[in-house]
Amino acid sequence: MGSIFRLADAFNIEKVIFSGSPINLKSNRLRRTARGTFEKVDFDYTENILETIESYISKGYKPVALEITSDSVQLDQLKLTFDSKILLIIGNERHGISEMVLDAVQTKVHIPMFGNNSSMNVSQAAGIALYEFSKTFLTFRQK
Repeated sequence: MGSIFRLADAFNIEKVIFSGSPINLKSNRLRRTARGTFEKVDFDYTENILETIESYISKGYKPVALEITSDSVQLDQLKLTFDSKILLIIGNERHGISEMVLDAVQTKVHIPMFGNNSSMNVSQAAGIALYEFSKTFLTFRQK
């Protein structure tokens, strides 16, 4: 969780929304890893992730699930525009994104991997996705 806060700060993410188990801000591990960013990054907790996704869709956000599925495309193939508003959905370490959420989200992307393992740490995957998104936005700014 601390790494997610640091990434959100590094990429100037508007808000981080947690679902599932409530976040423990008193955790020493989280505090060490976050290095104070949990005090700077806006965050919230939701018990109803589907309702939250629908709320963001109504505000013009495009939900994008970061998960290898039968219909996911490579992350770098996702077409974004300068004004794209992305709601990046990442799963937990053990179970990934629930089927219920995957069924509710049209756009699914995955990170191509070349080793024998089929998954990576959630914060590493989030960092790769955020970097890939930022390349698109930087390209548009330079034009």
